[in-house]
Amino acid sequence: MKRKSHYPYWFMLPAISVFFVLFIVPTLASLYFSLTIWDPFEARFSGFENYVQFFSEPFLVRGVVNTVGFAIVTCVLKTILGLLLAVLLTSGVWGQGLLRSIVFFPVLVSTIGVGLLFQEMMHPTQGAINVALSWIGINGPGWLTNPSLALFSVALVDVWRGVGLATLIYIAGLATISPDYYEAARIDGATRLQQFWRVTVPLVWPATTTVVMLSLISGLRLFDLVWAMTRGGPGFSSDVLASVIYKQYQSGFWGLSTAGNVILFIMIAVIIAPLTYWFNKREVES
Repeated sequence: MKRKSHYPYWFMLPAISVFFVLFIVPTLASLYFSLTIWDPFEARFSGFENYVQFFSEPFLVRGVVNTVGFAIVTCVLKTILGLLLAVLLTSGVWGQGLLRSIVFFPVLVSTIGVGLLFQEMMHPTQGAINVALSWIGINGPGWLTNPSLALFSVALVDVWRGVGLATLIYIAGLATISPDYYEAARIDGATRLQQFWRVTVPLVWPATTTVVMLSLISGLRLFDLVWAMTRGGPGFSSDVLASVIYKQYQSGFWGLSTAGNVILFIMIAVIIAPLTYWFNKREVES
């Protein structure tokens, strides 16, 4: 019997080495330092003290709640709007190529640039949005100064910036659907709406899986847009977990900020892993 050669596995060694050095080692180091009170010169083991403190501070817990809510809202909006825009932009509408470029353009712009732009546009008195509303007799709200609106305003900007990618993924998914399915549905007397629900939605399920996963991960990890627009304010109303971690690091609570990083990693894994399994199972069943 011919002995199986291990020669091909040697080609995996560079990739494994890079993954080990750049992911496994930092992850294990973060786990250790999250259990310590540390600075650049020493680390004192403190057990789970950082985690207890993290969940005992209301503004830190609010960052976790805001993160989950932000990720869910932006994911739902990007998924729905992305699918609807993709259907529109593959229907032969006039100026289809130009409209695709317009929808996708925000994806190419720097997130910090988008944040600074909308920070000016959403100024309560001089911003372009409220000035335009005043022309039609509407007194615009404080988009970024009202604690109940700040995070929602950032979420809308994130959807505006990210829906282009979701649309592009859905356009690619729609291109794989054979016209025969729609022809068969029309022969059976299905309306346009019935064709959408019975043909389009099930057959773009792989694209939906991709959009949902990317949107959720992006929403859970969001930092730059929040920091550029509100810096977590007013107060702590628009803080997300990443901005909370950054603030703790700025304040010198390095062990606490490292614990926040570990919490963020666990939260993403706990949310994404079951969802990935469920989506893949649904895809196989359909």
